[in-house]
Amino acid sequence: MSGVISRLRARGRRIVFTNGCFDIVHHGHTRYLEAAKACGDVLVVGVNSDASVRRIKGPRRPLVCQKDRAAVIAALASVDYVVIFNEDTPLKTIQRLKPDVLAKGSDWSKGAIVGSDVVCASGGSVVRLPLLEGRSTTNLIKKIAKTYVCKRR
Repeated sequence: MSGVISRLRARGRRIVFTNGCFDIVHHGHTRYLEAAKACGDVLVVGVNSDASVRRIKGPRRPLVCQKDRAAVIAALASVDYVVIFNEDTPLKTIQRLKPDVLAKGSDWSKGAIVGSDVVCASGGSVVRLPLLEGRSTTNLIKKIAKTYVCKRR
């Protein structure tokens, strides 16, 4: 991936990086990724591995395997490249790629964004993007579980 990024950068392309679990992709995700892409020319999305999601979200997650989550994200028009990372944070990926822009949701405070120091030290910028209110995978899972339980009774 680093070689691809180097070639794109040599052509004057501005590289944007963001990341997430993307367990059940919803409209909030698509709007967020479109906004991230608008911050540059090439959007690279880091997707947490299955093991990483389990450590972060708990043993019942992810609902969708990493290969499928990555394929769905890669199919979006706003996304140019997808990388799967095994760590709990994308720090190593950010250190390797050194994107021009690091994008995260507005639910993250600027000081809490992993890799922001790396990006800023290499002359890049960190952008906090607005989230679509009321949209979250956790809320979707709760709604599905509630509906399923109600219908079984």
